[in-house]
Amino acid sequence: MAPLAETTETAQTLLSQYGLLALFAVFVLEGAMLLYFAPSESLVPAAVWLLGNSLTDYVLIITVAVVGATIGQFLLFSAAKRGGREYLLQKRWFRVSEDKLDRFDDWFRRYGRPGVAISNTLLFTRGMLTVPAGFAELDDREFILLSALGTLSFETILAALTILFPDMLRYVGL
Repeated sequence: MAPLAETTETAQTLLSQYGLLALFAVFVLEGAMLLYFAPSESLVPAAVWLLGNSLTDYVLIITVAVVGATIGQFLLFSAAKRGGREYLLQKRWFRVSEDKLDRFDDWFRRYGRPGVAISNTLLFTRGMLTVPAGFAELDDREFILLSALGTLSFETILAALTILFPDMLRYVGL
């Protein structure tokens, strides 16, 4: 994985050149666990910093992030639901070890459906219950709602922190 400064610079370049379209595409990839070049925690702060000038801009940025991440997570959820555990573990693009997957399965068994939204709200666990939710054959609409709610809370918190404490941007390399 590339260093944080380099990956954040890549995200900044994409956002500067392509705006909300880049943000949407990056979040679809991030939601599907296919994005490894930029930490998701830096994407909305970068977008707020580069593209946001008003409340309307901030709402649009958060909406694009939530829709993109939810689509990506739904794609991964569907792959888990249709293909199953062994299918995913055999795929090169699925970079979660069997041990970590066992741990996430345990978390899903412990916290159930609300765990999907909760995990999407927390740093470092975002989207981790997507695959176990697919294995458990959670209803598609229910998964989409839980995924979107968790992502909405996470991205709103990040955007608010960026707006309220702009000095924190230096900690994510901006």
